[in-house]
Amino acid sequence: VQLQASGGGLVLTGGSLTLSCQASKSGVSIYAMGWYRRAPGKERELVATISDYGSNYADSVKGRFTISRDKAKNTIYLQMISLKPEDTAVYFCNANTALKTFWGQGTQVTVSS
Repeated sequence: VQLQASGGGLVLTGGSLTLSCQASKSGVSIYAMGWYRRAPGKERELVATISDYGSNYADSVKGRFTISRDKAKNTIYLQMISLKPEDTAVYFCNANTALKTFWGQGTQVTVSS
């Protein structure tokens, strides 16, 4: 499974961005997908995940970020509003299959104060 993330960029505090991540169709069943981020000097952390059972968010983004999924397109989205400087990070998407977790290349989000 190959993942292609896009949509990052530079925004001002309070602005919004929507990230997209498309998984290649490989015949492998993906049961969940998610977004993670790694800020400078910090460990990678979960942002949001989505599966047939629902979605899950980090406390720091609840109420501001929304994850959604278009299964027909094998694509997930992360709508981000009310962005803060502390949201600045490289955002990675992943896809979970029964055998392995796949990662995309990351897209930079920079929030300027």
